[in-house]
Amino acid sequence: MSRFLVVGLGGAIGAVTRYCVALLVANIWRRDFPLGTFLINVSGSFILGFFLTFAAQRTSLDPFWRLFVATGFVGAYTTFSTFEYETQRLTEAGALWWGGLNVIASVAAGFAAVQLGVFLAR
Repeated sequence: MSRFLVVGLGGAIGAVTRYCVALLVANIWRRDFPLGTFLINVSGSFILGFFLTFAAQRTSLDPFWRLFVATGFVGAYTTFSTFEYETQRLTEAGALWWGGLNVIASVAAGFAAVQLGVFLAR
């Protein structure tokens, strides 16, 4: 049960952080480009890449920290970071074709899914 609480606590903090960043950027940036989401996705990608690499290669952190930061906080802050990290792992392993396919297919399918959802909701 404690693993679920760790993920939930990290998720709660990540979700509130995402909301605060989005509000802050919305008060400053008044253009069509979704800068808040962009910054959240890019910073989440950085946090996940940094944390998981640091945790695996430079220290022996308690597994609860991975659940708290990677699954909880970053998972609620953005799921885009997981996509980016997994693509990086594919390309690092030499699976460039799969990494490229993941990028193209994820973006295209995600956009198509959003369009379908909008269409069905309307």
